[in-house]
Amino acid sequence: MTVQDSGKVALVTGASRGIGYGIAEALVARGDRVCITGRGEDALKEAVERLGADRVIGVAGKAHDEAHQAVAVERTLEAFGRVDFLVNNAGTNPVFGPLADLDLDVVRKVFETNVVSALGFAQRTWKAWQKENGGAIVNIASVAGLSASPFVGAYGVSKAAMVNLTLQLAHEFAPVVRVNAIAPAVVKTKFARALYEGREEEAAAAYPLGRLGVPEDIGGAAAFLTSGQAEWITGQTLVVDGGIFLNAGVG
Repeated sequence: MTVQDSGKVALVTGASRGIGYGIAEALVARGDRVCITGRGEDALKEAVERLGADRVIGVAGKAHDEAHQAVAVERTLEAFGRVDFLVNNAGTNPVFGPLADLDLDVVRKVFETNVVSALGFAQRTWKAWQKENGGAIVNIASVAGLSASPFVGAYGVSKAAMVNLTLQLAHEFAPVVRVNAIAPAVVKTKFARALYEGREEEAAAAYPLGRLGVPEDIGGAAAFLTSGQAEWITGQTLVVDGGIFLNAGVG
């Protein structure tokens, strides 16, 4: 099926697999051209080929590396001439355990990748294109940032910071750029497999909708938030959780 070119361009970080890939796939399907980033050169090349090398480019590097951020934005502009949408999906969670015992250097790494890099990319897309031409930013947060999250506390705190970063940028970048966040629950990816591997049926049973999330669920939400249908939405965090928060009530 031939997809009509939307004329829009997106930069999606951490998109060689998982949620980021699902988002890139949704944007390509509606006609956007996309630059994806990721740490592994080989995985990134494979993702570009699957998505379509005629519409997608890849830029390898670490999200928190400011030189990589600059190159990713520059390459997007060189290849496609614009950067309407930024999706900050790159993230890390290298450790499990109570906050009282965590190595602070590990906590710094989590914040560098999950929060500081998102601000860095937002600053660059804003200055390079969006400030004068408009657009939208979507930050991938997590339900872990909306409640206490035992054993992934550093990750949860970083995602809470991502929610507030969304509010701050939405205020500063209005009215030309809309900034929203998505807070997924457990999505079936390599990143999250420790939370369900070997016990998926049991894990899914806790969700009112009866299953864990898949990358396509988040891709659809990101496509909506960067579409014309969401033109009066900014500063919001869209919870995409299969209804899991419904179980937090009394009774």
